[in-house]
Amino acid sequence: MSAFQALLRPRSVAVVGASADATKTGGRPVGYLLRHGFAGDVWPVNPRATEIAGLPCYKDVASLPSAPDVGIVLVGPERAEAAVRDLAAKGCQAAIVLAGGYGETGEAGAEKQSALKRAAGSMRLLGPNTIGVVNLTDRIVLSASGALEFENLPPGGLSVVSQSGGILGALLSRGAAAGIGFAKLVATGNEGDIEVAEVLDALVDDPATTAIALYLEGLRNPDRFRAAARRAAAAGKPVVAFKVGRSEAGALAAISHTGAMAGADRMYDAFFASLGVIRAERFSDLLEMPAALAQGRRAAGFRVAVLTSTGGAGALVADAVGLAGGSLPAPDAAVRDKLAALLGEAPVGNPVDVTLAGVRPDLFRGAIRTLLDSDGYDSLVVVVGSSALAQPELVADAMLEARGDSQKPVIAYVSPHAPHIAAGLNARGVPASTTPEGIAAILAALARPAFQPATSSSETVPPGLPTGKLNEAESKALFAHFGIPATREASAVTPAAAQQAAQGLGPRLVVKLLARDLAHKSDIGGVVLNVTPDRVAEVGTALLAKLPGAEGLLVQEQISGGIEMILGMVRDPHLGSAVLLGAGGTAAEVFGDTQLRMLPLSREDAEGMVRGLKVARVLAGFRGAPPGDVPALVDAVLAFSRMGEALGERLLEAEINPLFVLPEGQGVRAADGLAVLG
Repeated sequence: MSAFQALLRPRSVAVVGASADATKTGGRPVGYLLRHGFAGDVWPVNPRATEIAGLPCYKDVASLPSAPDVGIVLVGPERAEAAVRDLAAKGCQAAIVLAGGYGETGEAGAEKQSALKRAAGSMRLLGPNTIGVVNLTDRIVLSASGALEFENLPPGGLSVVSQSGGILGALLSRGAAAGIGFAKLVATGNEGDIEVAEVLDALVDDPATTAIALYLEGLRNPDRFRAAARRAAAAGKPVVAFKVGRSEAGALAAISHTGAMAGADRMYDAFFASLGVIRAERFSDLLEMPAALAQGRRAAGFRVAVLTSTGGAGALVADAVGLAGGSLPAPDAAVRDKLAALLGEAPVGNPVDVTLAGVRPDLFRGAIRTLLDSDGYDSLVVVVGSSALAQPELVADAMLEARGDSQKPVIAYVSPHAPHIAAGLNARGVPASTTPEGIAAILAALARPAFQPATSSSETVPPGLPTGKLNEAESKALFAHFGIPATREASAVTPAAAQQAAQGLGPRLVVKLLARDLAHKSDIGGVVLNVTPDRVAEVGTALLAKLPGAEGLLVQEQISGGIEMILGMVRDPHLGSAVLLGAGGTAAEVFGDTQLRMLPLSREDAEGMVRGLKVARVLAGFRGAPPGDVPALVDAVLAFSRMGEALGERLLEAEINPLFVLPEGQGVRAADGLAVLG
């Protein structure tokens, strides 16, 4: 048995600092182990007691009959280090330290935490500042959480990893009240040794775990998390994460618009999406979504049928589903005919309202079967109304019987305040929620397509790249190397040379200052549009007077008839690099119409970024305007992704703004850009 397996499934447990008073924190773990059915050895350790809960008590760790698999350390931080050292010396495989007052308190506490880890030696350490481990699959509870006062804690397929002990207890108690069964729950606390990615990785191999919920405050080891999340996706075990707090990586660079618009929290969005991890937007979703996913049913799409006996509740669900991106198609002719024969009249739309036919289990069974058999729907929501309060089991029985062998998800929206009905449905394998928003979140999670990770590319890096900020000409040359064409342009040191270089670039030109330390030239009036070739020297002279230290001038053709986009890349030193695509130009930060994805990108990723933008309607051709060259835009996004992979950590930031998307078949042009290399 490995140390980590011993932590999850110990055969013997030492409780250091155990109290004979079951009402105290120190008295709970022994009582909980016995109450919830632990079949192994429990060894209380307390020099002032001879017996606790009917078990022999040992004066110290050295007196234990043998090395325990796990030691629960209940003493305060002033004695915890010695207890950990004693457990390690005895040969214990893993220790759980509940006490706080360590790294979460500041520098002095962090040093105490380091000392605790040194005292553990090769023994694994969970915590400090943790509430412990709850293994309901095997009835092993290594915790002092008051949530374990629940007598009935049913096992299930959902496992939870939380960086907060209090939140773990909250999820356990809420889940128990809602009829949701758990497999394993682990609080990692301060992560002095064992951290969330390692627990996630272990749960991938746990046969009882079918879905995993994560409560995260930050990630200490993103690379390890990335590997574990990919293993979970490959194993078909969905992961739902609720992330709070600010990124430990700190603020992202804001040299470009991209850096300002990405933001640390949006980088976490992109990071999770790149791994197939579903990010829960609301705390309640952290239970309801993975609990539904743990049932194993998936929806082929987001076409939802709603069956209701109360029109208002049906409308609430319909609105929430629509806002979440789902659709509620009207029943087709065949479904209408079957429902008409069943209900006495054909439904007029979706939600399918059965109010006038009365609430009868046989009617519900027939309507559920009819809607599930239809090829027009991917999932079904049954609204449980107030009429079910008297006999809730009849509705549940009807739903379970009518669902039969169908693999389409059937979800219950419990409209009245009836938590016992929702709990009963969850306990019997029918995901239930008491809010329409919860229903929509569950359905969206069930309708997510199977995750397909993007494959990395192999591109060569142009030789002789400098370090630091590149000027616009150098930046666009770098972009062109990876396949993104720039506008026709020429650079020059003097106004006279610029005038000469302008010949042949077109009748209307753009003249710019060329300076690597000037990220936003328009801020100082460093860009002049609509310049005729004969006025280039005059305009250039005026521009250089604004910034005497400029490297020179850039003269380029002026693009007309294109759609302005922003294409950027930003690197978070903690999470990695991401590509940003959005509506561009000077208002890029104002409108915030952007999509963000972590490297590497697949073509499907790039196409999804385009589809996810509001400006996609303009790119498709709006009010008679010609459609833009979307395939060329997708190619440009992929080129940026390849550039990011090739340069790796050297590419700190890059941006093209604007990137002109020309009419269909004419490609794209980089009109302005910058890059920062490390």
